[in-house]
Formats: sequence, C-alpha cells, structure tokens
Amino acid sequence: MTNVVSSPHLDTRQGILWMLSAMMMFTGTNALAKLLMGHYPVMQVVWARYFFQFLLLVIFIGPRLPRVMVTSKLKIQLLRSLLLFGTSVMFFFGLSQLALADISAIMFVAPILVTALSMPVLGEHVGFRRWAGIVVGFMGALIIIRPGFGVMQSAALFPLGAACLYALYQISTRFIGRTDAAMTTLLYTASSGTLVTTALVGFYWQMPDATDWLMMAGLGVTSNLGHFSMIKAYQAAPAATVAPFSYVNLLWATMFGFILFSDLPDLWTISGALVIVASGLYIFHRENRRGDKEKPSEPPVESPT
Repeated sequence: MTNVVSSPHLDTRQGILWMLSAMMMFTGTNALAKLLMGHYPVMQVVWARYFFQFLLLVIFIGPRLPRVMVTSKLKIQLLRSLLLFGTSVMFFFGLSQLALADISAIMFVAPILVTALSMPVLGEHVGFRRWAGIVVGFMGALIIIRPGFGVMQSAALFPLGAACLYALYQISTRFIGRTDAAMTTLLYTASSGTLVTTALVGFYWQMPDATDWLMMAGLGVTSNLGHFSMIKAYQAAPAATVAPFSYVNLLWATMFGFILFSDLPDLWTISGALVIVASGLYIFHRENRRGDKEKPSEPPVESPT
C-alpha cells in the first residue's frame, strides 16, 4: 500500500468526506463498466479503464512525467502493476456476471487476506484474536457464495481470485511504500495496464458509438477521482479514522445496483457482508492496538477498479 504522508493539520470531517467520495467514485467506475459490458467484451472495457486513466494522468502530470516515472524499485513496481492488472481482469469478469453489491461484498475479503498472508510472506506475527477474525471473515464469504447451492459459486470464483491477487498486490506495496510517491505508483499501474490491454484488445475490438466513448472516458475520470479522493482522505485524517468508512462501498453498490440494474442483495449477501465487515473492523482494531510495537500497514491508495 503506497505510503501517504499525513498533513500536519488533520481534519477528521474532511477525511471522512473524502473517503465517502472515493467510495462513490469507485462504485461509479464499476457501474459504468457493468453497463458497458452489456455491449462490449470484458477485455475492451478493461482497456478503456486503463487507457483513459493513463491519458488523464499524463495530461495532469504534463512536463513532470519523466521525473514522476523515476523509481528505485522498477521490478517491484512492475510486479505490483501485473498483480493489479490481474485483479482488474478477474474483477471485471466477475462484475459482468454478478450484482454490484454481491461482488463488492466478496472483495472485502481482500483486507482479511492481507492479514492472513502477512505472516508467511512478510514474517509478521498474527495473534490468535486476529486469526479468529480471519476465520470469521471467510465464513462471511461462504455465507454469500453458498457453495453447493444455486449458481453463484462459479461466478464468485472471479471476485475471490481478484481478492487474492489484490491482497498480494497490497502486500507487495509495503516494499516500496516508503520510496515511491503515490503519483509514481498510479502512473506505473496505469501505463502497464494500458500497454498490456492495448496489445490484446485488437482481438476483441468492437467500435463504440459516441455515447459509449464518453462512458469509456468516464471510467478514467471516476477512477482517477476515486484515487485522488482516497489519497486526500488519508492526508486529512488518521487511517484509523477514515479506513472503516471504506465499507460504505456496500451502500453505494446497493444504491447504484438498484437504480441502474434493478438489483438488490438477498438476505444471504446482506448477512455475509455484515459478517465480513464486522471481522474486518475487528482485525483493523487489533492492527491499531499494536501501536508502536508493530506499526500497522499503510492504507491503500489504489482500487482494483
């Protein structure tokens, strides 16, 4: 997770508002993508997400581009970019088959996976209470997916895979979080994704009309606004204050899903989501209780979308 330096003048209210805005922008990206995938191949929509994000970043950075591209750990930047690209592809495939609220709830397993993987990958100590939170979180995911019942379990493999890759992506950022700026990270992930999808999109290309071009450009706008808002949130207030508000994503996803697709989560999804949120908040609480003994991981400034 890319390191974000907090402002010396913290404003809790502003931080919360920025986080709420970030979650709304990311959900807006998902909603636009789901609308587009009703008419275009998934890979073309993934290309649009990366291409327009990259284009807008280049315009914003301007002549500072060569300086922003400088990194001391190129291999790790490229690995992170590849992990996020894989996350995006699997997430979008899942999004094409599942309701917004369902896939958002399943993706909240990612922070729990970060804690589970931090011991074997980073050698960090994970105590009994946090392991209990991890187990409860996975139980919440099973409540949503309901293996052996209905048809959701096959489609749910995509967001589960995305959550696993995203957890590895978040862990990999700890190796460069203190050396590269947030804008450098955004630029590498956007440019890498653009290069890979541009090489592949020709096999799937369907010519969009003017309205769909605008919607595709909107993917880049909402994605960049979401990243910017999340960075501002962590600059304005402590992570312990604003991070729990990322769970409002479920509310935005439910609202967008109902308005645009007439989808509402069923009782199983709501119950499982509540279990995942509760376990995630408990793990986050235990992370912060470690205090100075073991510094909690920095908050993420990038979304899989």
